[in-house]
Amino acid sequence: NKQASVTMLAMNRGKASGRFLSALTKRATASTTTTTAPHPWHQFALTTTTPQGGEARVMMKKSPRMLFSTNAMSHPGDEDNDHHHNQLHMPLTTFTEDERMIQETIRSWAREDLLPVVREMDEAGQLRPEILQALFDQGFMGMEIPEEFGGSGLSFTAACLAVEEISRVDPSVAIMVDIHNTLTNNAVRFWGSPDLQERWLPRLATDTVSSFCLSEAGSGSDAFAMKTTAQKASGEDFYTINGTKLWISNAREAGVFLVFANANPSLGYKGITAFMVDANTPGVTVGSPEQKLGLKASSTCPLILENAKVPVADRLGEEGQGYKYCIEILNEGRIGIAAQQIGIAKACLYDIALPYLQERQQFGQPIGNFQGMQHQYAQVATQIEAASLLTYNACRLKQAQQQPCVKEASMAKYYSSQVAEVAASKTIEWLGGIGFTKDLLAEKFYRDCKVGSIYEGTSNIQLQTIAKLLQKEQSS
Repeated sequence: NKQASVTMLAMNRGKASGRFLSALTKRATASTTTTTAPHPWHQFALTTTTPQGGEARVMMKKSPRMLFSTNAMSHPGDEDNDHHHNQLHMPLTTFTEDERMIQETIRSWAREDLLPVVREMDEAGQLRPEILQALFDQGFMGMEIPEEFGGSGLSFTAACLAVEEISRVDPSVAIMVDIHNTLTNNAVRFWGSPDLQERWLPRLATDTVSSFCLSEAGSGSDAFAMKTTAQKASGEDFYTINGTKLWISNAREAGVFLVFANANPSLGYKGITAFMVDANTPGVTVGSPEQKLGLKASSTCPLILENAKVPVADRLGEEGQGYKYCIEILNEGRIGIAAQQIGIAKACLYDIALPYLQERQQFGQPIGNFQGMQHQYAQVATQIEAASLLTYNACRLKQAQQQPCVKEASMAKYYSSQVAEVAASKTIEWLGGIGFTKDLLAEKFYRDCKVGSIYEGTSNIQLQTIAKLLQKEQSS
């Protein structure tokens, strides 16, 4: 019966922080009613109700991003705090206060607002406009974008937790959040010029969906065999881009495309260059959506570029460095896909299968009590835990930036996609006849998870990457 009500107020916080705090306040329990006077930036008051009925008040000198924290843990982006965590060897499943609150906030939003329209969007093959708007309103589309640009200024781990939680309800929505945050937003943050950041980061955080455009008809796993070109004549201040990109997620909703094209084909892959291409650029056309097995509400379309003139100012980073940017940013994207896959696996086991196995009775007892069933779901639970640890470890390694995490990202993506398939398939079996119908979302998760072993690097490519790095480690 020990309940604590916590109130946090901060002055001069950014727009994005305000959105997150507004969302948290809206979903707070009825017991959270205490108020305090405003406090300066980097200060906020915690007022808790003690078991004896009195009040305890603590002034915290931390960023408002450390939501509802009752300990001295700093924001995960704090270098001193990262060192502190490394020294303590915190468990991978231990999240900071802001990460836990984000997890809870997104879980609540997904189940209250997203879940009721999941089936409708899947059958219609498109996202509802209010869901798309909510992703921006809630601050989910600018997770790592700094507050100065209208983002939430949160950690990479927080962004992956968001993808995981949304995936437990609808992986189609989660893939939009994943690509937008881990690929496009971060590419602009890492390599965009100050001008490019000023123009695009505020839009990416508040109202503009993005697409990542790499694959082509002849360049899938061999990504750098692309034929799309970006030609720039001497004295011109723009590139002329020609080519067709395939399998482009978010294409129908996108307001900007991160396009990879070869500015100097004679150099091979060393001519590949990245561009931020406005969707309204003349010569840019989005083709008809693919009719897919799963992730139906997520648009996947070809992107056709015909003499599209893109200003030099919209080039991302240096000419000829696109292949390096691509390799590095896809490493982050693979961790995001791993988060999506463990979200699917957890939804299947914990949200659908286990409740059903305890409710459904045969031969006078819940079917989940039979030893044959217990061994099966215990094994899947163990696999999910292992996949989660691989993913969270990759998140922390990437976030710490103290050592490469290419191998760990590939392991997380590869194994999580396998586990998601097992969890979804087993869940349908355990549900019996109802699992083969659309009465529950198990069949949708089964369809949605399959692409996890295909996009952002197939399972064979992940295994090849892992093997090469193992060989390198052995020879060093």
